[in-house]
Amino acid sequence: MEFLLNPDTLVAFATLTFLEIVLGIDNIIFISIITGKLPLEQRKKITRLGLFLAMFMRILMLFGITILIAMKEPLFSVNWSWFSAHFNGQALILLGGGIFLIWKSTKEIHEKVNHIEHHTQPSVGAQVSKSIVGIIFQILMIDLIFSLDSILTAVGMTNGLDGALYIMIAAVIVSIGVMMLFAVPIGNFVNNNPSIQILALSFLILIGFMLTTESMHLSDAVLMGQDIGAVPKGYLYFAIVFSLAVEFMNMRMRKKH
Repeated sequence: MEFLLNPDTLVAFATLTFLEIVLGIDNIIFISIITGKLPLEQRKKITRLGLFLAMFMRILMLFGITILIAMKEPLFSVNWSWFSAHFNGQALILLGGGIFLIWKSTKEIHEKVNHIEHHTQPSVGAQVSKSIVGIIFQILMIDLIFSLDSILTAVGMTNGLDGALYIMIAAVIVSIGVMMLFAVPIGNFVNNNPSIQILALSFLILIGFMLTTESMHLSDAVLMGQDIGAVPKGYLYFAIVFSLAVEFMNMRMRKKH
């Protein structure tokens, strides 16, 4: 256990925990939106249960990290006249996640704009159970999508350190604990402000697009003679911060009037 006294270990743990929390913000926003359809008394319980299960899933992914690293090898290729790519496991996961985020977010925006409400009838136990199971499944699925990059980053940061696996597991546990504390307040804020909901869903569409381009980049995809590159994350973060700043100013002005 001497590795615990190593300054590099402590720095790696603190950095990984911070990264896991920052990268988990997208996760919390998505969870708050899909749990917003549940009765108020069930949101807190389902949110924490979903995050708790997600924590175990991340730990299992860490144990299977060698499989994730091996997923860089191409599984199959396509070579059409206008498009070519060499898809590997990582690329397929990111592509599936990107398409899922774009589809789910677009569907949610359509329902909210057209005032399509989903009412859960507490008296019908089978419907409630089916809804809860579906929501937990979506939480786990979206956590799987968002976890891939962070876990691979964690492996890169702890490469060569003694007790690297323990460092990564500890960072995951601490970050999930922090997310559990703030998931409900953030969820309540998002659900109580319709404009923030639409903005958050728009961000998820951008993230879905970014995941899709990242998958194409990993696959060395060429579209009509042009290489498809990944969208720099800085562009996405700037768009999110700028949009949020404008929306908060609008909210403040609406409150004054």
